[in-house]
Amino acid sequence: MFKQLLKRGLIACGAPRHASRFAGKGAVILMYHSVQDDPAASFDPLGDIAHSTCVFRKQMEIIARNFSPVTLEHILGFVNGDKDLPSRSVVVTFDDGYADNYHVAKPLLDKFGIPGVFYITVDSVDRQTLPWPALLRHSFLASEASVWPEPGAQPWPLKTRKERLGAFEKACSHCARLSGKAQQEFLDQVSRELVAPPLAQNTRPMMTWDEIRSLDRSGHTVGSHTMTHPNMAQVTPAEAEMEFSHSKRRLEQELAKRVTHFSYPCPALEPHWASYTVAMSREIGYLTGVTTNGGMVRISDDSLKLRRIGPTETIDGLQWSLERAFCGLGA
Repeated sequence: MFKQLLKRGLIACGAPRHASRFAGKGAVILMYHSVQDDPAASFDPLGDIAHSTCVFRKQMEIIARNFSPVTLEHILGFVNGDKDLPSRSVVVTFDDGYADNYHVAKPLLDKFGIPGVFYITVDSVDRQTLPWPALLRHSFLASEASVWPEPGAQPWPLKTRKERLGAFEKACSHCARLSGKAQQEFLDQVSRELVAPPLAQNTRPMMTWDEIRSLDRSGHTVGSHTMTHPNMAQVTPAEAEMEFSHSKRRLEQELAKRVTHFSYPCPALEPHWASYTVAMSREIGYLTGVTTNGGMVRISDDSLKLRRIGPTETIDGLQWSLERAFCGLGA
């Protein structure tokens, strides 16, 4: 309680803002996924990557009032040395392409004048299916089985929620290495082994192409989050090339414009990017690439491996994380 009061007092008196003047110019890229009215009650398969509408609204209000919302084009110009940045610049990004990005997050971004960046898992939008981590999580949490026979290892007990989530994390380490057809075959196999019921969905889970085009026309940025959401450093180079190029081509077909921004999935395992994937993305035609490595963007950074910061669950927590980052203390 004392720490929270101290943080609020420091922010109120402007101490972090004054200290940030000595930390050097930079920007923070925030990484969101889903925004829902009541994430805990409505959609367990997404776990902790869903933010509540109330918290998200207030976090966007704080960014609009106390920071400088900018676009990825601003970041690209900054790291290339072609453009200066406003002080305390923040970029708001979303991974995966959930339907609530359009119906919940977009209206709030528009209200506060914040340009968003939306990275699309193309196959999930085409098939209106959740990305594989959510499907796999559902299989383990809804399973009727008492054990999971991990390939090449001892069976995992599934008596408690903790055991189920532990087994799910282990399964992620297998699925993250797969893409396309092999990935789907693994998901189907696990679902059969766990005797998991189909995931009940009252509404479609992902944005439509019409909604994604509307985002683009409204001044927001649309980028690629691969075709099938693998860990790009854990699949073969040929599979990585396919994920880079096919998703880019598909987005360009739907948007009728060039797509130059990419977001690395990090479903499990490290590393989730490598020097050869950075070189590959550059050759294919991407201009920026964001990772899940934490930290600020600085002028000397490679635009194809930009760092991001995950938002906190609380309103005060986000403001404190941003203030610390701009003071050079990390998020």
